[in-house]
Amino acid sequence: CLCLADYDAFPPTQMLDYNVLGGKCNRGLSVIDSYKTLKGVDVLRKEETFLACTLGWCIEWLQAYFLVLDDIMDNSQTRRGQPCWFRVPQVGLIAVNDGIILRNHISRILQRHFRGKPYYVDLIDLFNEVEFKTASGQLLDLITTHEGEKDLTKYNLNVHRRIVQYKTAYYSFYLPVACALLLSGENLDNFGDVKNILVEMGTYFQVQDDYLDCFGDPESIGKIGTDIEDYKCSWLVVQALEHADESQKGILLENYGKSDPESVAKVKDLYKELDLETAFHKYERESYNKLIADIEAQPSKAVQKVLMSFLEKIYKRQK
Repeated sequence: CLCLADYDAFPPTQMLDYNVLGGKCNRGLSVIDSYKTLKGVDVLRKEETFLACTLGWCIEWLQAYFLVLDDIMDNSQTRRGQPCWFRVPQVGLIAVNDGIILRNHISRILQRHFRGKPYYVDLIDLFNEVEFKTASGQLLDLITTHEGEKDLTKYNLNVHRRIVQYKTAYYSFYLPVACALLLSGENLDNFGDVKNILVEMGTYFQVQDDYLDCFGDPESIGKIGTDIEDYKCSWLVVQALEHADESQKGILLENYGKSDPESVAKVKDLYKELDLETAFHKYERESYNKLIADIEAQPSKAVQKVLMSFLEKIYKRQK
């Protein structure tokens, strides 16, 4: 829908193809689906389709920008089944500049195709605000997980919630719907409740990820979970710290963040001893019921339908 060749001074095609393509494009596609639902149509007009696709690709570029830099900060090895961009021979830390170029071209795309639209300034503000929130979430994650000596006492539900909301929920759940609302001529100031619902949905989504990382089937989720080895501030370890006795906390302190299979197994055994699977299913059920109630309280049936489509995609997912 968006021809990248239309733009002047684009970064090398190889970098774009390597980092922007290859994902499921769920965020970008959600802009189009949400816009259709808000308009109450099955098929958009040609210009509407182009504009929705353009904003969808802007979100995918934002995602690529985040991932390129996140992989460097986390010293990751692979992304989407291939070496991280900075690990490609001849790239290295040039990847930092590539990430910056990716982000800057979002502004260029928005300027080119939306500058004459009445909601252009709102689009710019939206992308800037979501980027700031995501960067703040990344900072919280970095200083909690990576700074100084490993210290599980820094991990609690409030810290986990803030990291998840800022690092994931805003750009993955709120941003696509906000773009669709702006395309529909709506004022985002009138949709504060919708933002809150989507951020809560994003929080629930990440808790699912944390659970599946430990208890999911690697063949279904497409990866072998490493949250324990990576010392992640996951929902599971936070729950374990909240419910464990002193002896059980000692097991966590001794083994969490170690990569040897024996230590990982001890942490997983403790999770099972604390019955965190049951705790997760209780959380999932309660989160779903609350989200349903909040969605049904929305005055717009079209908005309800958009929100329900998001919830149906993630409820009880196994991957």
